[in-house]
Amino acid sequence: MEKKQRELPDSCGLGPALGVIGGKWKALLLWQIHQAQPCRFGELKRLQPAISEKMLIQHLREMEADGIIHREVFHQVPPRVEYSATPEGVELDLALAPLAEWGKKHQERTEKAKVGAVRAVRTATEAAAPLKYQNAPAET
Repeated sequence: MEKKQRELPDSCGLGPALGVIGGKWKALLLWQIHQAQPCRFGELKRLQPAISEKMLIQHLREMEADGIIHREVFHQVPPRVEYSATPEGVELDLALAPLAEWGKKHQERTEKAKVGAVRAVRTATEAAAPLKYQNAPAET
């Protein structure tokens, strides 16, 4: 009897969407670019000071390659580059709005859960630490 082949996880559409906005910064960058169109590199760096310049450049290039932002170069002195959301990027940003609302609604609970999980791991690690040295040879 042949087993029915399961559908791939990407078939629901989440896989491709998360592939485009996956990572810590892309959804935030897309939102900022969409809100402040057009947006310059320095402005994005100021809005997200925790992101490294290397990571910002990498994400912007990936987002441009995925077709969710447009990069326009102005040939002047000093050179100027502006980023704007494409129609597909605007559509994706609007689709992320319910996810952002869910995050706001559940932020306090999820942060408490993270703190509790970290405490549990620390407690377990501390409890196991003495066991590690039980069979160790005694110092002379």
